[in-house]
Amino acid sequence: MDRQDTAAVQTADTKILQKVNGSLREAFAAKYPGQVEHCLRLTMERLQAGLDKRDGVDVADPDTWRMATQELQELAHAAWLLNEIRRGF
Repeated sequence: MDRQDTAAVQTADTKILQKVNGSLREAFAAKYPGQVEHCLRLTMERLQAGLDKRDGVDVADPDTWRMATQELQELAHAAWLLNEIRRGF
């Protein structure tokens, strides 16, 4: 196979995967209505708990934070991904 044939096959495979992924998203939304929103809400509540400034937490001092910066980053990223999924529905 030359490069053009390979590119054509990859394009066809990508189109098939997009259709399959779209079908799976629709099936998930039909089987579990509101589940993505529920997961997003739980993630945001956990993120908010980590950013809460009560009980001696100083935003300027990461040593007083309730969560490690890595966990805050992962929660924020998860919230972004869940919102992208939600927007896709």
